[in-house]
Amino acid sequence: MGRLPRMILKQGKEKALLRGHPWVFSGAVDRVEGEISPGDLGEVYSKEGAFLGTGHLNLHSQIVCRLLTRKKEGSETGLLRERISKAVLLREKWFGGTTDAYRMVNGEGDLLPGLIIDRYAEVFVLQVLTAGMERLKNDLIGFLAEDFPPVSIYERSDASTRKEEGLPESSGLLFGEEIAAPVDIQEHHCRFRVDVVKGQKTGFYLDQRENRLLLGGHCEGKSILDCFSYTGAFSVYAGSARARELTLIDSSEESLAMARVHLHLNGLEHLQSQLIRGDVFEAMRELKPGYDIVILDPPPFARKKGSVPKASRGYKDLNLQALRLLEKEGLLLTFSCSHHIGLDLFQKIVFAAAVDAGKKVQCLGRMGQPADHPFDLSHPEGEYLKGLLCRVL
Repeated sequence: MGRLPRMILKQGKEKALLRGHPWVFSGAVDRVEGEISPGDLGEVYSKEGAFLGTGHLNLHSQIVCRLLTRKKEGSETGLLRERISKAVLLREKWFGGTTDAYRMVNGEGDLLPGLIIDRYAEVFVLQVLTAGMERLKNDLIGFLAEDFPPVSIYERSDASTRKEEGLPESSGLLFGEEIAAPVDIQEHHCRFRVDVVKGQKTGFYLDQRENRLLLGGHCEGKSILDCFSYTGAFSVYAGSARARELTLIDSSEESLAMARVHLHLNGLEHLQSQLIRGDVFEAMRELKPGYDIVILDPPPFARKKGSVPKASRGYKDLNLQALRLLEKEGLLLTFSCSHHIGLDLFQKIVFAAAVDAGKKVQCLGRMGQPADHPFDLSHPEGEYLKGLLCRVL
């Protein structure tokens, strides 16, 4: 390999990298030496000439470098293969026997920036979010097919973040058999069917697995309201734990239809249940108080920093309505998956909602993303899911 292109930082801009952060932003760059195509491998140096690391470069992105290593490694593809193997081994140790659906690789959290791999039984779903990983996509497919032979590898690189990398959205079969039907998975004691072709995210919300299990321990004899229910996974756990009745609200008729399938798959078709299609904000206002547990798991309201004030108002309104509907001793499981809404701000929003609802609320615990969605402590942007378990006094 010839000399790699070099990115020289401005004076003092190496501090974040030295503390372990994996990104270089465009404003930190003094100059670039050598020709760079989006996604090329390149080296990063301080103004004084100290080597800081090697990573994927993209001058069309606000994040102009995503570090792969802080050493002068020999083989980029060898490093990639080794890190995928280590990431998969961690999941097998952590989840072996409890589920056949989990995140195999979680981007920067597994030192593989721009790469997401989700496993649904024998089907792997690939998300390639950066130009550097796009360049390596064929190698990735080869590694997965050879080292962990799946039945199919399907691409769901349809995230809007690809536009920031100068990449078009991309979806379709990459390897193996065509996927003609939803994929059956087992999660703890519950069964689900995942539409990896058209479903939200890569087909299922794997990151809520342990929070669903937590819910199940509190549901016997309870009335449950599941907002933004998607395909009803929280409700399945609640029903399996002998909840008295279920109410699900979602805007998608297709999602609610799959929720009905999930209730049937888990032997819950005879449980008293109501599935409401509609806008959650409006539908909650039509409901009368009397619920024992309310679950709020909305989509991200703040995709950009400038959206935080509006998003905060949305979260407050939802939580206010949820608290209005809860009985005394009732539980609220409330979540935010907005990167730009930190846990401290989210807790303040829920507190403000409690004040406006005239309710005294006790926080029993905090919830987050599971072990197959790790994040590096030096990269707090990797922590996106935060939740509170609250009790109305």
